[in-house]
Amino acid sequence: MGSCVALFGEVLADVFPDGHILGGAPFNVARHLQGFGLNPVMISRTGNDALREELLAEMNARGMDTSGIQCDPQYPTGQVTVHMDAGGHRFEILPYQAYDYIHAGVTHMLTMSIKPDLVYFGTLAQRNMESRLALDNFLNDARSPRFLDLNLRAPWYDKHTVRRSLLRADIVKMNEDELGALAVLLRLPGKSLPELAMAMLKRFNLKLVVITRGEQGAWQLNASGELQETGPQAMAQPLQDTVGAGDAFAAVYILGHLQGWEASLTLTRANQFASALCAIRGAAPHDLGFYQPFVQEWLS
Repeated sequence: MGSCVALFGEVLADVFPDGHILGGAPFNVARHLQGFGLNPVMISRTGNDALREELLAEMNARGMDTSGIQCDPQYPTGQVTVHMDAGGHRFEILPYQAYDYIHAGVTHMLTMSIKPDLVYFGTLAQRNMESRLALDNFLNDARSPRFLDLNLRAPWYDKHTVRRSLLRADIVKMNEDELGALAVLLRLPGKSLPELAMAMLKRFNLKLVVITRGEQGAWQLNASGELQETGPQAMAQPLQDTVGAGDAFAAVYILGHLQGWEASLTLTRANQFASALCAIRGAAPHDLGFYQPFVQEWLS
């Protein structure tokens, strides 16, 4: 089994006009890591409902570790309404979901037992105090690199949450729009995007800032000021939707980081996989054979 990655955060159903698909950024990343042969451990909380049973069935079908999926007797499994717009999508994230109540003590026991090689977290699951306490335990217990996938979802973040998250991260991933929003929120000095990224690196003692640009590619900046980038990637045809493309990028970036790939190669492969995912509906493939060409080319 490959490296262990512990992922903390939301599991939810993306509800489309014609049905629902299991998602949530941490869970999407976990599914991809499993597809690439790593050992992801998802730490989340669901309701005691039909969506929980569907989630566990999918995780079992993929051979994923289910030990971190807590069950809440009161609150439902998370849901997000996805509104499809021309060329993209918009999320309506519902409040008072089970992932807002991840139990700190249970999280502590699990994290201490698995000793992950890398930990992943975001901001959405920090909107409620109980899950924030659980995240504190998670990050304090795991003595491994910390990957922050920012995923700013209005109105479910604030300056305090963003600052706390950045102070605890080693690597942070966001898109260009999110970098612009943080520049205003945190009053970062600089005019160009790389200057803003460097200001963030210095202020929060980060090791890497990774910026995605959709079909235009991605770039990263390290604490020494070294800039690496990958150019435009042809979008998959026919394009189905862009739901989960950022999560696909994050998963391959984590894979490359753990495999020791060079930065430019990691960025190129992450962008390539994110583009390929846009040819299927939803955030992860049902056919696990989707991963095989990438596994054979990258990991054989």
